[in-house]
Amino acid sequence: MAHDYLIIGAGPAGLQLAASLERDGADYVVLERGSGPGTFFARFPRHRRLISINKVHTGYDDPELRLRMDWNSLLSDDPELLFTRYGRRYFPPADDMVRYLSDYAARTGVRVRYDTAVERISRDDGDGAGDGDESVFTVTDRTGNTWRTRRLVVATGVPLPNLPSVPGIELAERYDTFDPDPQSFTDQRVLVIGRGNSAFETADSLMETAAVIHVIGSGSLRLAWRSHYVGHLRAVNNNFLDSYQLKSQNAVLDGRVLAVREEEDGFRVPVAFERVEEVVKDLRYDRVIVATGFRMDVSVFDDTCVPDLIVDGRFPALTPVGESVNVPGLYFAGTLMQGADFKKATTGFIHGFRYSVRALHRALRQRHHGEPWPTRDLGDTVEAAVDAVVSRVNRSSALWQQFGVLGDLLLVGPDGALRYAEEVPVRHVPGAVRAGDFGAADAHAVITLEYGADHDRVDPFDVTAGRTSQQDVRGLDGRYLHPVVRWYRAGAFVAEHHLTENLENEWDSEEIHRAPLRAFLAAHRGPAPAGAA
Repeated sequence: MAHDYLIIGAGPAGLQLAASLERDGADYVVLERGSGPGTFFARFPRHRRLISINKVHTGYDDPELRLRMDWNSLLSDDPELLFTRYGRRYFPPADDMVRYLSDYAARTGVRVRYDTAVERISRDDGDGAGDGDESVFTVTDRTGNTWRTRRLVVATGVPLPNLPSVPGIELAERYDTFDPDPQSFTDQRVLVIGRGNSAFETADSLMETAAVIHVIGSGSLRLAWRSHYVGHLRAVNNNFLDSYQLKSQNAVLDGRVLAVREEEDGFRVPVAFERVEEVVKDLRYDRVIVATGFRMDVSVFDDTCVPDLIVDGRFPALTPVGESVNVPGLYFAGTLMQGADFKKATTGFIHGFRYSVRALHRALRQRHHGEPWPTRDLGDTVEAAVDAVVSRVNRSSALWQQFGVLGDLLLVGPDGALRYAEEVPVRHVPGAVRAGDFGAADAHAVITLEYGADHDRVDPFDVTAGRTSQQDVRGLDGRYLHPVVRWYRAGAFVAEHHLTENLENEWDSEEIHRAPLRAFLAAHRGPAPAGAA
C-alpha cells in the first residue's frame, strides 16, 4: 500500500509539515539524507553566522507579534518550541539552528528515517489497491529500499551550486566546499565571483588577512535596505563596501568573468567591465572563489515525473499552493516554493516559507481530506468587517512576513453575511473563490501588507524622495509597509484602498485608518441585509 504522504527532507519546511501531519494522525513518512534534522545548517552559512534575525526583546507579550521579529522559529502548537529560547544573539550562530531543529523533531514526534538518501523517483497510475485515479510515486533510496506514496512533498532545499557557464569555472574554489579559514588567504589576491550575501560574507571574513579582494558581478548591486528583499545584500555583510569606497585595496567590480585560466603565478581572469562599454582587462589572482547561489537537484526524477522549472532552471514551476504545474501530486515545500516571487518576497527564507508551508497543509487537508479552509463568521455589519481587518493587520505575523504573497479574505455571501479566511496565497484566491472553496461569495476583498509601487527605486534615507502630496502622506502612494484592501465582485477587480502607513505599524486610528476603511467597505459591499449597518 502507498502512504498518503512522503516528505523528502527533514529541514525546517519538511519538519513543520510533518509536525502538522503528525498532529492530524496522517499516514506519512519523512526521508532524510543526513544523520539528523537540519543538516544543511551544519555546513551553511560557511562562516557560521545566520543573517535571519533573532530579536528576543520586542516589548510585546503577544506571541503572534513577537513572530514578526523572530525569523527562525517554526510554527507549532508548542509554545516552548521557539528559537528565541536558544540564545540572545541578534544574528545567531548556525549551530543554534541545528540544536533547535533537533529539538523540534523530537518534541513534535515526527516520523523521520535518517541516513536515507533518495536516488530515484518515478510515477505510475496507481497500485490497484484503492488509489482511484491518483498516481502513485515510487521513491528508491541508495540501498534499493522503496516507498510508495500518493502525494510526494520535496523539501530538500537547493543543494546544488548554481555555477556560471564560464570556461575554466571548475578551477575556482566553490563556496560550498572551500576552506573558509582566513589565515590560508594571508597576503593573497582574491577574487570572489558573485554579489549576494554568501559572496560578501566570504569577502568580509578575509579583509583582515587577504592583500586584495575583488567581488564581481553583473548589473547594479542590490541592497536589502532599499529593495526590502532580505536576500539582497544585507547590512551585516556590507562592511566590505566601506573598504572599497574608502580606498582600502578592495573593490566591487561591475562586470562579467569571461574565463578562469590557471597559470604559473596563479590565475588569470579576463573581465568585461560594464561601466566602460565592455572594456576587457586581464586580472591576476592567487585564489578564485565562486559564490553564485544554489539550485534544485532534478537528477532524482525519472522521465515519468520531471517537474517543469523556472528562474533559469533553479526552482520548480508551482501552482499557488505549491504543487508542480505539470506533475499532479508532486508538491514542494520550503525555499523551493520561491520561484514565482523570486527576489521579491520572503518565501525563500524560514520566516516566509513557514507560513506558505502552513497554507500548503491547509490546501492538502481541503483537497484530499474534505476539510474546509478555516473561516469564521463575522455577522453582517460593516463595523464587524472593520474590526476584523484592523485587528489582523495590526497583529498578523503571516501578512507581515509574506507581504503581497499571503492575504486574508473578507467574503460576502449571497445573503450579505460576512466571513473571514486567513493567510491564503494571493495567487490562489481567484480560482479558490470561483470554486467555492470558502463557501458561496458574491464579492470578496483581499487584505495584504505591501510596500508601495516602485518602493525599491527610492532611497529610503533621502528626505526629498516621494512625499510630494497630502495623498502620499495618507499612504495612498506610501512606500513603506502598509495594509492594502482590494475589492472584487463576481471575480472582477473593483477598487482598492490603502491604509496610511505608520511609524509604529499601528493602523488603528479612528480618523486616519478606521473611518476611511469603513467608508470603503460600505461603498463596495453592496446592499446590506435588513437591519445591518
